Amino acid sequence: MEKKKQSERVIHGIAPVYDENSAVLVLGTMPSPKSRETGFYYGNPHNRFWRVLAEVFGEATPETVAEKKAFLLRSRVALWDVCASCAIDGAADASIREVAPNDAAGLIAKLKVGRVFFNGAKAEELFRRYVTPPEGVEFTRLPSTSPANAAWDLTRLAEAWSVLKPSP
Repeated sequence: MEKKKQSERVIHGIAPVYDENSAVLVLGTMPSPKSRETGFYYGNPHNRFWRVLAEVFGEATPETVAEKKAFLLRSRVALWDVCASCAIDGAADASIREVAPNDAAGLIAKLKVGRVFFNGAKAEELFRRYVTPPEGVEFTRLPSTSPANAAWDLTRLAEAWSVLKPSP
C-alpha cells in the first residue's frame, strides 16, 4: 500500500532575484521540497527551468546557485514566486491552499518591468486570486517547466519561453 504524502505548511524562504537592469519577472508558485533543500529556485534536476532558459539565451545550463543568479541577472530576468507560505502536499502545485502571498505587486512596481510571466497555470491562478496587479503591465502564462508537464518537450518549451528574450 502506497503511503499518502502528508500536507505541510511551508514557508518560501528564498529571496527574489533581481537588480536594476531586470526587464522581465518570472513568477512560479512555491519552491519544491528539493528547491527548499538546496536553497534556490528550481532545484529539482527534473524541472527543466534552467535548461529552457539556457536554450532561450544560448548559454550553457547553470549548475551552481551562484551561476544561476549570475545567469538571471545577465539575462535581465527577475525571479520570484507568488506564495510566501502555503499548505502543500509534497511538490504538487494542485494541492496548494491556505496561501499567504508574496508582495509581487510591490516588486513589479519597484522593478518597473512591463512584462510578467507565469511558470504555468497554477502560478497565474494564484497571482490573480491573491495579488492586485499593477496597471500597465503585460501578464503572460507560459507552459510549466515542471516534469509533470510531460506533454511539452524541451524544444517546445524553449520556443514558448523565447518571449523572455528582449527584441533586437
